[in-house]
Amino acid sequence: MPFGHDTVYALATVVELINTSPSTGGEDALASLAELQSFVESREVSGVSTLTVRDLGQVRMVREAFYRVFVAPDQPTAVRTLNALLSETRITPRLTEHDGHPLHVHYFAPDATLAEHLAADCGVALAHLLVEGEWERLRTCSAPDCGHVFVDESRNRSRVYCDSRTCGNRMHVAAYRARRRA
Repeated sequence: MPFGHDTVYALATVVELINTSPSTGGEDALASLAELQSFVESREVSGVSTLTVRDLGQVRMVREAFYRVFVAPDQPTAVRTLNALLSETRITPRLTEHDGHPLHVHYFAPDATLAEHLAADCGVALAHLLVEGEWERLRTCSAPDCGHVFVDESRNRSRVYCDSRTCGNRMHVAAYRARRRA
């Protein structure tokens, strides 16, 4: 995928955000302010002030909107869903360098809430992916007991598991054992 580091980083952030949702088959990993703060720190989200319960609720809503983009049945539905999210987001593009990161673009308004920040930066990254005709790279893990999402960054668009070390390995071992029993 021919995207800059900021877009790739925002795509990884949106994937990690979505995978905190119970919609992906696990527990809600954003059930508390402490978990939200941990997410913000781990993803190095800049310009975030003190988090509130309101931030937690807003981020959860943005997370579910992004999830609907990933599981959309077709590209037009993904585009409509993403456009609805972006239409409610204040976007103010500007170039920035901070925290040792090279020059990149931020799309969130300077006084944006955390939810607006994520919606703007991650939403624009997803928009670039869709514009480039790469919608099929938005995937859900093929392991039957996993609902995590991921962006297939493989050259030939062949990745089917969210993580080759966990789901991929587990499914390959299961297939191997099934063949041995047959």
